[in-house]
Amino acid sequence: MSMPNIIVLVKQVPDTNAKIVVNGDRVDLSSVKMVMSPYDEFAVETALQHKEAAGGEVTALTVGGASAEKILKDAKAIGVDHIVRIDADGEMDSNALQTVLAQAVNNLGGEVVYCGKSAADTGAGSTGPGLAERMGWASVSNIIGATHDGGLNVVMPIGGGNAKVSVPLPAVVSCDKGDLKVRKPNVKGIMQAKRAKVDVHSIDVPSSSVSIVSHALPPAKPAGKSYEGGAAAAEVANLLRNEANII
Repeated sequence: MSMPNIIVLVKQVPDTNAKIVVNGDRVDLSSVKMVMSPYDEFAVETALQHKEAAGGEVTALTVGGASAEKILKDAKAIGVDHIVRIDADGEMDSNALQTVLAQAVNNLGGEVVYCGKSAADTGAGSTGPGLAERMGWASVSNIIGATHDGGLNVVMPIGGGNAKVSVPLPAVVSCDKGDLKVRKPNVKGIMQAKRAKVDVHSIDVPSSSVSIVSHALPPAKPAGKSYEGGAAAAEVANLLRNEANII
């Protein structure tokens, strides 16, 4: 059995614990810490487990400017073999991004692609299935586990339980958390990542057909109500039933 060429997609997003501020009609990210999208961490771990079981090499791939190289170095620190950045600035719609990724995967000779089920900033969840459609590959989404002995077998939620699915390669696999425990970098990995060279590629980006008009924060929640003593029980029950629709 030939050893697979494994690609894992990673995206730089605002830290999910950061306070988001809107200036004018755009989110201001100037003082926000940027990190790897959390679901992408599970994709990296699954890709590394695939390599450990079947051999081959893992390439971490991102699209963005030079600042996005930090998340590639983070992936390198925990064991990916190669780190590649498609040089692009500015916003892209899903069609443009997936078109760029499809060309990059083709150029890299990928045979299986792992990605997070959705990005923490947009939450669209379209990258994995959209890329698979463009590549003409098999696609499976929201997996919570995978094994690689004798082929790729994944576990994914379905109905009230889980389904075990055999996935033919080439394929694009979108990863959820499941029971995965993401490995941490050791000192050797951190030092190797600092010295690692990011392979930067240029790809023509098609025009986006969808653009963001403005950003706005959701409306502030109304002030809460507090009640004390047993005498308020009837009023609280009435509010829960008729206003909050909880009981």
